Amino acid sequence: MSLNCGIVGLPNVGKSTLFNCLSNAKAQAANFPFCTIEPNVGVITVPDERLNALVEIDHPKRVVPATMEIVDIAGLVKGASRGEGLGNKFLANIRETDAIIHVLRCFDDPNVTHVDGSVDPVRDKEIIDTELQLKDLETVESRIGKVEKQAQSGGDKTAKRLLAILQQYKEVLEQGKNARVLEWDSKDDQKLARDLFLLTNKPVLYVCNVDDAAAKDGNAYVEAVRQAIAGENAQLLVVAAKTESEIAEFETYEERQMFLQELGLEESGVNRLIKASYALLNLQTYFTTGPDESRAWTFVKGTKAPQAAGIIHTDFEKGFIRAEVIKYEDYIHYRTEAACKEAGKLAVEGKDYVVEDGDILHFRFNV
Repeated sequence: MSLNCGIVGLPNVGKSTLFNCLSNAKAQAANFPFCTIEPNVGVITVPDERLNALVEIDHPKRVVPATMEIVDIAGLVKGASRGEGLGNKFLANIRETDAIIHVLRCFDDPNVTHVDGSVDPVRDKEIIDTELQLKDLETVESRIGKVEKQAQSGGDKTAKRLLAILQQYKEVLEQGKNARVLEWDSKDDQKLARDLFLLTNKPVLYVCNVDDAAAKDGNAYVEAVRQAIAGENAQLLVVAAKTESEIAEFETYEERQMFLQELGLEESGVNRLIKASYALLNLQTYFTTGPDESRAWTFVKGTKAPQAAGIIHTDFEKGFIRAEVIKYEDYIHYRTEAACKEAGKLAVEGKDYVVEDGDILHFRFNV
């Protein structure tokens, strides 16, 4: 599953430092704008304590965790929607991502220059929002011009509904709001809205990059951002990118945990960010496990059993017969498939079964 998140932000807010921590890729992290000119792509492992627990039980020959892609996108400045700076490249790259990780500088440091001369994360957020909104407005107005005639002819109900959706988006965007503030009740409307591929309609996670002192509880900058995004249907996470880069240098898990404890943190910001990004894409995990392999499989929430089987192999979906399901907690308790079956904890499900996060599955199929 090739879903990915794009890391965006103004130059010098900590995007590339964070990306390096996430992927161990070698994106240049330098103290000047536009050091990341081409998007860097990193495939990262999704931390999951449940997979670790299954491995301890089954001692498999191979372990395969879930992964996702993170894309580090060039820094943006005012005028990007008109092609200023690296605007055209930025907008093209962000359009290809499924969700946005928007990094905001929430720390003071005279040694790290700011492209606008001062630290103000709400202003920085609004700069990028405005550029994306202007591009979306251009898209919406162009589509209105094409759909209006179809809608006015009277016979095309879909065109009428699409026009209504476009007009609502136009009104919202002209007010300086992001398209994601609008939500649609019917699945048909949701599909019409999704197919417009508006930049400000993508799911977004605002990452407040703070200094060490604010890594646990945040600071005044973080609170300002929290207030600014209220009602926007977006998430917020506090991370100290510089601290995360120090954590990444430790070679062992034990060393990293000791360092985190000294900072009063239970889990690294990178782990929390990966998990939050995974959830942002509406992704969940099911498992297959045994002596040969323990593996985490990524699926979109709401997926039914045959489609979940198809993630492993298309033949599994084509010839789907049934799914044998054990809940994670039951497997941890009884420790083998045979014991779960004997205890009545193995369920046989058909084509309409909606897979749940944490399910341990075995598919029966015939082609």
